Amino acid sequence: MRELIEHTNLHQAYTTVMTTMDRLYKKGLLDRFAEGRAFRYTPRLTSEELQRGAAIDGIRQLLGSGDTSSLPLSYLVEALSAHDAQLLDELQILIERKRRELKAAERGTQPPKFKEQR
Repeated sequence: MRELIEHTNLHQAYTTVMTTMDRLYKKGLLDRFAEGRAFRYTPRLTSEELQRGAAIDGIRQLLGSGDTSSLPLSYLVEALSAHDAQLLDELQILIERKRRELKAAERGTQPPKFKEQR
């Protein structure tokens, strides 16, 4: 804990950082190991895993907003096209791949594996 305060630009009290780390541990975002009378914390998820989870949660909230129309999906398409029109092509590839996976799962077969396109 002291290492975090000493080696970063945190301007918080030690107890504030300790409370925050404990809360993150209780939420399952950190692991902790006893080291003498203190704890050493490590992240449970990689940055990519954390971003993926946050994105999935946000999209699920948007889709579960009670609006049964395709309006939430249009927001996603609008955001993608505003960011980079090529992302729409990538979205279409991902949708087609997922459709093949779902059809294969219904038939009880495995879909062919494709390399990630970037």
